[in-house]
Amino acid sequence: MPHTMSRMGDVLAGFHAAWEFESDSVLIRYERSIRTPKLFQSLGERRIPFSALAGVTLTPGRRGTVVLRAEPRPGADPLMEAAAGQLKEGCDPYRLVLPAEREVLAEYYADELRGLLTRDADEPAERFLVPAPEVPLSFKAYDGKASFDGKTVHFRWFWTGASSAKWKAGDQSFPVADLSGVEWRSPEVFEGHLRLLSGEPAPAQADQDPAAVVFGLGYGPVHESLPFAAAVLAAVRQRGPVAAVPAAAPRRDPADIAERIRHLGELHQAGLVTDEEFSMKKAELLAEL
Repeated sequence: MPHTMSRMGDVLAGFHAAWEFESDSVLIRYERSIRTPKLFQSLGERRIPFSALAGVTLTPGRRGTVVLRAEPRPGADPLMEAAAGQLKEGCDPYRLVLPAEREVLAEYYADELRGLLTRDADEPAERFLVPAPEVPLSFKAYDGKASFDGKTVHFRWFWTGASSAKWKAGDQSFPVADLSGVEWRSPEVFEGHLRLLSGEPAPAQADQDPAAVVFGLGYGPVHESLPFAAAVLAAVRQRGPVAAVPAAAPRRDPADIAERIRHLGELHQAGLVTDEEFSMKKAELLAEL
């Protein structure tokens, strides 16, 4: 007989999150308090199928706590695949920190979960089993705004942050069908960025690559850029054989166009843009009206 939880619907509440046990999954609900890591607040809740788990551990924590952790199978969760081991321990969405006096109860649930692991738990998952963050998603990087509607990734450059290589290339749109993957480098380390991979050679530096946005100085925080990367990665892995048709670019606000032309003029007067580049880019902006 299959091993089942003795009481489905049981809830194990810890610091920052609560785990609700269901017939085929554990529903993790994250608190929305000021002390809860922003990544958890951004995720809200996540349903983790038992088939997505490789194991369960219970270890001593800090300051009179114990830590129950469900270990995801490689390839099962787009968020963890995009993170590629870069998340700090306190932002691990699979950790549930509990008061030490609840250790016996936590051990009970750990044993129950272990009994529900599938036969292939020690093997990489062939597809994502945990739902990706819902679209549409967007965030501000240091050199541009990234947005994703489920089919196409858009990068709109900021004149104040983008390199000359990027503003010369112009704003970018990347249909999911043209992508092979996503590279996320945490903003908490040097040279954090989000890069879209297409199989084509790319510049070594993300600030020179029109297929990448750069983090830093408070831009591209983990709780915004990582769910974005996970959603794009999931769409890339799950796309069908038919290439998605990119949606027509929306008409821009005339005031926004005027502001960008003004800034372009300042770059021109400063000698950072040639006469030819100024005329060409101005024509492109006017065509968006």
